[in-house]
Amino acid sequence: MALALIAWRKPNLLLLDEPTNHLDLEVRHALTLALQSFEGAIILVSHDRHLLANSVDQFLLVADGKVEEFSGDLDDYHQWLASQRTEAKPQIVSESRGASAADRKEQKRLEAERRAKLRPLKQQVEKLEKLVDSTSAKLEQVETQLADPDIYSDERKAKLKELLAQQAKLSSTLNQAENDWMERQEELDELEASL
Repeated sequence: MALALIAWRKPNLLLLDEPTNHLDLEVRHALTLALQSFEGAIILVSHDRHLLANSVDQFLLVADGKVEEFSGDLDDYHQWLASQRTEAKPQIVSESRGASAADRKEQKRLEAERRAKLRPLKQQVEKLEKLVDSTSAKLEQVETQLADPDIYSDERKAKLKELLAQQAKLSSTLNQAENDWMERQEELDELEASL
């Protein structure tokens, strides 16, 4: 009903859910530029960190049955997730203090099992984070070289072609790594919540 009323009033509003899925690099770039120049409001749900970083002014946090403004960026969100996990751990420890030796031993065994289940996923997340960081740095270097007007001279056509190929490859790698990181992070969050 609410969406029907919004559509009826014809506001300057875009509702986008994973708009970059199945788009190639050129179209993703064009979409990012179009969203940056859009004069209305945009509600965007996406795993595409590049798109979010380049087109979002305000993040909303959906947690504990509430939606509230999140003051920060994607890196701050990652830190928030980490703090949520560490806040959950003291509750387990405080509950185990009043238990008997056998209960504490069982609790330690269960925590070890939990860590063992989480370890492979945490390692994947860390590996993907490092890949995103290193690829972003390489892409920034390539784009800095592409920003130099001299690269577009006739004498440097071969270098330009090489840089454009590197940019395309790095952008593709970065997009895939970011999507994989978000998926693994969500899996990790869900697994941690269920254990």
